[in-house]
Amino acid sequence: MSDVDERAVLRRFLLGLAEGMNAAGEAVDRVADTMDAVARAYGRHDTDFIVLPTAIIVQVGGAEEGRVAFRSVRANFRFDQIAALYRLVEDARRAAVAPADGIRRLNEIGAMLPRHGWFVRTFGHAVLTTGLALLLAPTWQGAIVAFALGALVGLAKLVRSPTLQLVFPVFAAFVCALCVFLLAPYVEVGDPIRLLIAPLATFLPGGVLTTATMELAAGQMIAGAARLVFGMVQLALLSFGIIAAGTVVGVSSSAYSPLEPAAGLPWWVAPAGVILFVIGNHLHFSAPPSTFGWVLLAVAVAYTGQVLGTAFVGATVSGFIGAVAMTPVVLWIASLRRGAPSQLTFLPAFWILVPGAAGLAGLTEAVGTAAGLEDFATALTAVMSIALGVLIGTALYRVVHHGAEEIAQFHVEMPAALQVDDPPLWARFVPGTPRSFWGGRRRRATRVPEPAAVGPATSGPSSQAVET
Repeated sequence: MSDVDERAVLRRFLLGLAEGMNAAGEAVDRVADTMDAVARAYGRHDTDFIVLPTAIIVQVGGAEEGRVAFRSVRANFRFDQIAALYRLVEDARRAAVAPADGIRRLNEIGAMLPRHGWFVRTFGHAVLTTGLALLLAPTWQGAIVAFALGALVGLAKLVRSPTLQLVFPVFAAFVCALCVFLLAPYVEVGDPIRLLIAPLATFLPGGVLTTATMELAAGQMIAGAARLVFGMVQLALLSFGIIAAGTVVGVSSSAYSPLEPAAGLPWWVAPAGVILFVIGNHLHFSAPPSTFGWVLLAVAVAYTGQVLGTAFVGATVSGFIGAVAMTPVVLWIASLRRGAPSQLTFLPAFWILVPGAAGLAGLTEAVGTAAGLEDFATALTAVMSIALGVLIGTALYRVVHHGAEEIAQFHVEMPAALQVDDPPLWARFVPGTPRSFWGGRRRRATRVPEPAAVGPATSGPSSQAVET
């Protein structure tokens, strides 16, 4: 295989890896860093990447002979696909897989079928919803209603039409809100707004908003702003579905204001809700069996940190404590030989911290009542605190395990035709050499004598060129 063909195969392999990491919901700065490490492992130090949430551009080769490739991102991976992808990424970091074989493995990952059938995945979504309902609106009647709505939404999510996926969150929010508002006068469901968050949890852009804030903090303005707008629009669509259902039923504006959670269930309900939430995630997203314990550990640490934060610093920034406690644990699990990829443990922990849930409740109250903007601003503060906690936790982990890294310097490569080799260091101590510390000899500029002017002969002395 020629060098050109090898570069083309490697370029396609890098594009596929970056697309897969984007489909797994990874931040763009981490995608670029990982791809740079993979390219260096294959001996390519002249590779450059531009990663956006929906597009990837890669150049392999120098400025003169390099080729640029572009790829758009449309896929979304399940947990089993994410686990297989990150196993491939680890092999690529060590150059343990040929680029052509890596492309074949990427295609196999994209064609993977879910580990569980439709019934188990639907049941998993219902269990996931029930666990969140026990944490958000702890009443037994509310948990039963949440289980039924979770099964309904999980069954509808089996439809894989891209067109329907654009409008499905609004439809799901409308149907769930319609059922809850109709049952609320007759069944003790607790807080209707918080109960609605449970069946809509997998639509909440909590991970998107937190990733967007992290990207903005890392200087990725285009990606961070795009994700932030996308997350806010998705929240607005969910809120619109809830408001539309309330308008049809004819509920008052006070129904959109979150109520204080009822206190009456035993102490073990919250731990049981966390366990049910992890089991539901495991079944619905077809996670590998070996990752269940790691996901449970990450979610338990996040929830415990959030509870302690609520007790000591208040509910608004309690997510910060949970994120700071959870992030080093997640990164430590990912570093283990038989651990779990960080995305498999980050996403459930984000959902248990419920940054998007607070935003949905605040936005619904802001639209449905006249005094909800303050609560919505509080929800945004909660999102920022969780993102800040993730950043601090990541920084602490890297300092402990990798040490301080040098700050990247600004550098522009000179074209090959204009590059001049620098003299060795010893030559700079010798007087008279180029770029010597002692000052090189100044060459006297001499001009070649100009030829005498050609003209008719005269009796006087011939004119001669004068050196100046």
